[in-house]
Amino acid sequence: MKENYRNPDVVLDIHDKPKGIKWLGLSLQHLFTMFGATVLVPILVGINPGIALFSSGLGTIVYLIITKGKIPAYLGSSFAFIAAMQMLMKDDGYPAVALGAITTGIVYLIVSAIVKRAGSAWLDKLLPSIVVGPVVMVIGLGLAGNAASQAMYAVGANGEQVYSVKYIAVALITMSLTIFFNMYLKGFMGLIPILLGIVCGYFIALAVGIVDVEPIRQAAWFALPDFQAPFVTYTPKFYLTAIVTMAPIAFVTMTEHIGHLMVLNKLTKRDFFKEPGLDKTLKGDGLAQIVAGLVGGPPVTSYGENIGVLAITRVHSVFVIGGAAALAMGLSFVGKLTAIIQSIPNPVIAGISFILFGVIASSGLKILIDNKIDFNLKRNLLIASVILVVGIGGLTFQVGAVAVSGMALATLFGIILNLILPEKAKSELE
Repeated sequence: MKENYRNPDVVLDIHDKPKGIKWLGLSLQHLFTMFGATVLVPILVGINPGIALFSSGLGTIVYLIITKGKIPAYLGSSFAFIAAMQMLMKDDGYPAVALGAITTGIVYLIVSAIVKRAGSAWLDKLLPSIVVGPVVMVIGLGLAGNAASQAMYAVGANGEQVYSVKYIAVALITMSLTIFFNMYLKGFMGLIPILLGIVCGYFIALAVGIVDVEPIRQAAWFALPDFQAPFVTYTPKFYLTAIVTMAPIAFVTMTEHIGHLMVLNKLTKRDFFKEPGLDKTLKGDGLAQIVAGLVGGPPVTSYGENIGVLAITRVHSVFVIGGAAALAMGLSFVGKLTAIIQSIPNPVIAGISFILFGVIASSGLKILIDNKIDFNLKRNLLIASVILVVGIGGLTFQVGAVAVSGMALATLFGIILNLILPEKAKSELE
């Protein structure tokens, strides 16, 4: 592909720069598209959403710089790490989550260096569809119990869980509205059903009196995000549990990364595996995750939602993506907005989660279907079975203070079984 190639089928190609209000409008569209999912992750984990907005914008800019401004991709908070981050926040807090995010970035950098030297064929052998599909299903289904609890239980006067019909009603109405928006809205509104669902659910929660508005009144309009930076907010510490829990999940998000590149190749009529190269894209993603970890944000990953915006609008400009990143960073300093996001009650989040977690699980099933995985073969059946039960069941392997559990352990088992099991069992060879 020539350096000065321009895709004739687009409104704005990768290096075309819009002007003025048009630029602002196009960037706002990407901001709104990623907003709901990016702030939902920190809400579920217990991280300040202002930090997540800032780290997603900063991570995107880092990615654009490393990939030489050649790939129009927005990076937002990754859902793949939610369960691991929840566990780490509960046990060790921000420092462990930050170390985990930095660890995943380092894994990306190591793989990037290997890809640059040896190519990427080994990744396909390590993570075939029979491993990736069930692991992605675990990401969604493993969080289903959390969503159900958020929908059912309010917090009583003494901190106990109290079954609440009101909570269930708000969760189910939020879910129903989000499904309606997803199915029946068109154009730009059809791109932001999650955000619309959260907004409508929030107003319903306000109407029934389950939103605490006092922190919103007290919040300043301008406020620094609650950055959890090493050497400033806390003293860095080595958490082996964070490393062994988060590192295996990085291999799962790499498959998502590669899948998004494939879609972008078709969309932009380019080959990003060759230029700037898979090693550069992995390096950009890895450095973005490290930067996110250093400011206290969750790991980031490329967003399929924003790729959908590229496809529908036929605007592929990296300047538009960069503008959205700058807007996200700016919004992170609006204290009122952060307070509003943090005031979203559990049943609203649960209503959205019923859909989002289910969609993630269904995406894993789609991987298996699209790749025509044959479950008549014992090998495939065994690999998928072990991954699903270990991951969803929350099996934990603990030695001293080090624990590997849930999806991380399921991913490791899946990789090992894929490498050691023969193509066919002896009974299938007869």
